[in-house]
Amino acid sequence: MNVLQAIGNTSMVQLRSVVPPTGGRIFAKLEWENPTGSMKDRMAQAVITRAAEDGRLRPGDTVVEYTGGSTGASLAMVCAVQGYPIHIVSSDAFSPEKLDQMAAFGARLTLVPSEGGRTTRKLILDMIEAARRLSQAPGVYWTDQLNNSDSIAGYLALGDEIWRQTNGEIDAFVHCVGTAASLRGVATALKRYKPDIKIIAVEPAESSVLLGGQSGPHKIEGVGIGYTPPLWDPALVDDIIPVPTDDAKAMARRLAREEGLFAGTSSGANVIAAIHIAQRLGAGSQVVTLLADSGLKYLNTDVYRGR
Repeated sequence: MNVLQAIGNTSMVQLRSVVPPTGGRIFAKLEWENPTGSMKDRMAQAVITRAAEDGRLRPGDTVVEYTGGSTGASLAMVCAVQGYPIHIVSSDAFSPEKLDQMAAFGARLTLVPSEGGRTTRKLILDMIEAARRLSQAPGVYWTDQLNNSDSIAGYLALGDEIWRQTNGEIDAFVHCVGTAASLRGVATALKRYKPDIKIIAVEPAESSVLLGGQSGPHKIEGVGIGYTPPLWDPALVDDIIPVPTDDAKAMARRLAREEGLFAGTSSGANVIAAIHIAQRLGAGSQVVTLLADSGLKYLNTDVYRGR
């Protein structure tokens, strides 16, 4: 047995203090219970294992990826266990904790400068281009998360877990969109059990491109890439809710202080959107969302520092 077998089967808790007294019940999966403190361990295990099994990733190859941090830490952890060197393209737009965690697992880092520490469409495209150039060297496997459907498979089990933990009593699933792989994987699994379940996507209000708005800078790390991600499947989604960065940060702080749940900014956005849906569906409904990663990844950001 090794650490990869500790991925998944995370706890689920009911939110009580931050939820209005009216409306449905809201449950959250504690995805920070995965080994690196993030749900991304699920996709990292899937993309590395599948590539190794079919020969795209060979012994001695170097893995390359562009990432805001959590995916990088997860890939670096999986590569450390399975013996692959890894080179990650990231940016100063993302928390120093994430960069330090990637390096701690042995990743080599290349950092692309951002515009004032914010996530923008240009930054994502610059990171992708830097990774593409690295991928042209011999003995390199580029996981290319925005275009890699293997990552969807990594989240099918998450949907199965949610179904089991709710005993099938779930009316809606709510989650932020980054690559769209996690939303798509969970939605695919849940719809096998309950075809009419409501699937709700969440995105930064400052860059609400899925709703047809303009791309813009924001500070909800790991989501809102500024254009429609290639893995996005609108046929699976019933609604899209935009959440402002400041509101997401404020909810992350409330979760810590009122629920004892220490999570990142996208988790705050998830909970805001879940509250909206629980109010819409009304009493007796059950809504599930994800606390995607640990607040420990954001201690030196303005989400928590000095607050």
